[in-house]
Amino acid sequence: MIQPRPKLQRPDDAKTYDLDESTLVGPPLPGEVVVAQTDQLVDLLAAEIVARAVTCVRQFGDFHLALSGGRTPQPLYERLMYDPNCRQLPWAHTHLWLVDERCVGLDDERSNFRMINETIVVHSGIPADHVHAIPAMSETADSDYESQLREVLQRRQPGEDRLDFVLLGMGLDGHTASLFPGLEVLHERIHLIRRVEAKQADPPKRVTMTFPLINAARMIAVLVTGSAKAPMIERLASGHESLDELPIKGVLPAQGELKWFLDAQACGHAE
Repeated sequence: MIQPRPKLQRPDDAKTYDLDESTLVGPPLPGEVVVAQTDQLVDLLAAEIVARAVTCVRQFGDFHLALSGGRTPQPLYERLMYDPNCRQLPWAHTHLWLVDERCVGLDDERSNFRMINETIVVHSGIPADHVHAIPAMSETADSDYESQLREVLQRRQPGEDRLDFVLLGMGLDGHTASLFPGLEVLHERIHLIRRVEAKQADPPKRVTMTFPLINAARMIAVLVTGSAKAPMIERLASGHESLDELPIKGVLPAQGELKWFLDAQACGHAE
């Protein structure tokens, strides 16, 4: 049975949230692991984003948030919009980036931006020039988006010019963003954004953030839910496979934090 949602604290409190007795022990993964029933997990991750946003705006004047598409994070995005505990998220000072995008039109139902736009952008009051969609249909989408990222981030003081919060997911094959098993881009060391073509993906052509950009972030959160992901979590925890086999293993922040948000089913626990 899903446990009642815990009460979230205000993001400027010393304690952002408390884990209750329903919190479960997670697998041995790099970074910190939070495991809870799905609805509680969404609350905890929403509280984390709000707290980080408030802190970054206080310190730097803005908050740079990179979001992933797909069905898994949609309940989180909805929670950010309707939960009174999330009203302090400073959208007026937030820049919204996309972790990756499919090479389809922005109004296509497969577009990551379309879902994020319909769920967050049109309801949040975020300034239009703070919303950075990937022009994935352009042949120069990767270089254009990288130039935009560098230009906007460089408005900060030197040393502060990096993403503040990157939200990732994980596919059944261990991919994250559009970094799929076996792709050459897994070993990218220079470019922040790359065009990729993964035959196992639908559609195969994508534009994605690379590990140099992702791993430079202040905070990386990986959200994984559902029993279908349990075998991959188990494989990841065993530590025996390579980056080319399990791309999610490339998530290793250089000077930031890594936190996994796993629901009980993804860890092999019955609901």
